[in-house]
Amino acid sequence: MSLYCIGDVQGCDAPLGRLLDKIDFSPSRDTLVVLGDLVNRGPDSAAVLRRLQGYGASARSLLGNHDLHLLGVAHGVRKGGRKDTVAGLLAAPDSEAMLDWLRQQHMALHMQVGGGDLLMVHAGVLPQWTVGDTLALASEVESVLRGPALGDFLHEMYGNTPDHWNDALTGHARLRVIVNALTRLRYCTPEGVMEFESKDGAIPGPEGYLPWFDVPGRKTAAATVAFGHWSTLGWLSRPDLLSTDTGCVWGGCLSAVRFGATLDQRELVQVNCEQAQKPGKGA
Repeated sequence: MSLYCIGDVQGCDAPLGRLLDKIDFSPSRDTLVVLGDLVNRGPDSAAVLRRLQGYGASARSLLGNHDLHLLGVAHGVRKGGRKDTVAGLLAAPDSEAMLDWLRQQHMALHMQVGGGDLLMVHAGVLPQWTVGDTLALASEVESVLRGPALGDFLHEMYGNTPDHWNDALTGHARLRVIVNALTRLRYCTPEGVMEFESKDGAIPGPEGYLPWFDVPGRKTAAATVAFGHWSTLGWLSRPDLLSTDTGCVWGGCLSAVRFGATLDQRELVQVNCEQAQKPGKGA
């Protein structure tokens, strides 16, 4: 029985299939967590969702910014972009079932591995949030995504403000900060003010900002945080961190991490991806 985390798939179903074959994934034996951005930019988003649906409880997925964008397009809140590749999914006869399955997925997940805390998010965690805070706040968004107020929420989800967390936040402003942190965050100030324009690697970063995981005193530092989203950062493995987006959709690799008996026991498994696009805004 093995636990695997896989970075951003973004509609690249063929590499996903090859990767699962390479790790000999068995839904009757193993657990798979895909760290968000299941869809878009790649050639076959529908096949990715159908594949993961078919694994039942053995495959769990986080929601990334592209997955939320798909829900926004499906509900008429956003227009499809020039680089979007989800039209076939939305026109498919089983699109409603796929979208309903997507709504049931997670904004954050936590597992114990060999006595250590593994926190999984798509993009990042604000420095003042503990593991418990992150899971509780993620649950607030999940409840809305799965409920009757989804359409109203999607209309109010977009925007860069507020740009920092405050416990007193309520309503759509509160949910927007949670979504932005969990699905878009790369850099923030030591006080947790988020910056959304820079998409380069971690160093040097924009003036006055740090990669979210290098902020001194970050309250999730005792856990291992696994995330995707940051293809220009690429693979990064250290005791408190695991960066897994290795740019499959941009012609890089699709990566899986197999955990052993403890969080320190990690095996990187990769396959090449034939998809080749230039990273653009919103990547």
